[in-house]
Amino acid sequence: MTSDDDALIDGLVRSAFQVMGALTRIGAEHDLSLTQLRVLGILRDRRARMTELAAHLGLDKSTLSGLVDRAERRGLLARGRNPGDGRVVDVFMTPAGHELAERVEEQLRRALAPAIERLDRGRRDDLAGLLEPLVTPPLPVEARPAPRR
Repeated sequence: MTSDDDALIDGLVRSAFQVMGALTRIGAEHDLSLTQLRVLGILRDRRARMTELAAHLGLDKSTLSGLVDRAERRGLLARGRNPGDGRVVDVFMTPAGHELAERVEEQLRRALAPAIERLDRGRRDDLAGLLEPLVTPPLPVEARPAPRR
């Protein structure tokens, strides 16, 4: 990476801050953290093994279990045996979880609309195409270190 990349990095960071700010505000309205919003986003169209979900989020399994426990108590997530391997536990969204995820997505669309509308349709399509290789596959996430005692 060169110093020529500074403007790109600055733009990515500033846009991430804007999106995270909107997500934080919307999440707070629904008593959801950014991590809980990420879980809903990951599970919106799939079931995931607990171990896969923990790795994707960079969380240890016990931290993820607590997060899933709280979402289960709210009726947003459920756990069940994996259809292909009964020894494995999957996590998936309930109908209430899907409904909340759809509301959050609509609120996010409205929150980001003023920025997106600054671009004409062609530039929006160009930007989406340019961002895709940056986010797929996601950057590796390192697990958080265990707290010191």
